[in-house]
Amino acid sequence: MIDFTTLDKLFKAVEPETWEAINAGLAGWAVDSGAIAGSKMRIDTTVYETNIHYPSDSSLLWDSYRVLGRWIEEVRELDPSLVGRGRLHVKRAKRLFLEINRMAKNRGKTDRRMKRSYRKLIGMVSKVVTWTGEIWERIRSQGKVRTETQDILEWSADEIARLFTPISMVIDQATRRTQHGESVPNDEKIFSIFEEHTRLIKKGKADKPIEFGHVVAFQQVEGKFITGYQVFDRTPQDADLLDDALAKHQELFGSLPESLAADRGFYGGKDKLEELSEMIPHVSIGKKGKRNADDLAREHHPVFKELQKFRAGIEGTISYLKRSLKLTRSLYRSFKTYAASVGSIVFVHNLVVLSRE
Repeated sequence: MIDFTTLDKLFKAVEPETWEAINAGLAGWAVDSGAIAGSKMRIDTTVYETNIHYPSDSSLLWDSYRVLGRWIEEVRELDPSLVGRGRLHVKRAKRLFLEINRMAKNRGKTDRRMKRSYRKLIGMVSKVVTWTGEIWERIRSQGKVRTETQDILEWSADEIARLFTPISMVIDQATRRTQHGESVPNDEKIFSIFEEHTRLIKKGKADKPIEFGHVVAFQQVEGKFITGYQVFDRTPQDADLLDDALAKHQELFGSLPESLAADRGFYGGKDKLEELSEMIPHVSIGKKGKRNADDLAREHHPVFKELQKFRAGIEGTISYLKRSLKLTRSLYRSFKTYAASVGSIVFVHNLVVLSRE
């Protein structure tokens, strides 16, 4: 009997590009059969979060210490000679982590103590990283005689080696920020040693000003069918997504849409708006910032208002994807599987849409 773990492994074997091809094939069939039309198009973006806790320097350092310490104890059980007589201080590391968290709530009077606690915790993590590296070298330099224990050790050594780079980044950013007072740019930060591809995203939401994950863009036509989607490793500007979305629409339907609707985030300036208006009869994208009389007249036109009502429909689709199809948070590891899960969700959504026809 296939168990849940096997099903997960089978799902992870499907590449993101395969899901793109599957969705493209379904969209092509829907066009050929007349199930969808492409006279109207709307586009929007959302954040699909990764499965991480809120990342602070202390929590990332503690994650690093406990994971490496757990691996060292596992190796000690299999072959104590590889580990040596060194001792781990897991309770002390956790005590420093909790101490820093308590002091963070009372900033000002405890800044010096916090800096000292951070220095101790960084030192402990650095030492256990060095120790882990030495054990890894001993495992990799073992003889050619194969045993089951050696196979297990080499497999676990390869798994732990994947964490060396993200943990080194954690140590570096914590040292720069807490010991040298540097402001580390978000592009140089790491937010999880397990999901190192995670990005910090600010979408300007009042209830959630900061999100951790990746931006996903969706384009949709009448009938709520999603004709295209993109998963971005780096956070893009919304206005830069229009050209690619329109090119995909033209490739699928053979022509550009008669109407295009998007929110103000997709406003790329007056010149870009005029360029779109020359290609598409009706463009409903609000202007950012102050409006003059011409802008107000354009945005109060009945066609503009009607298309904005159409645009709002994609907000409902995104809400449905999050509530019913679990686009809220990805429980899969690695960016590849993360992107593949978006493709599978889009495929399920489109099947539901077509089943209602």
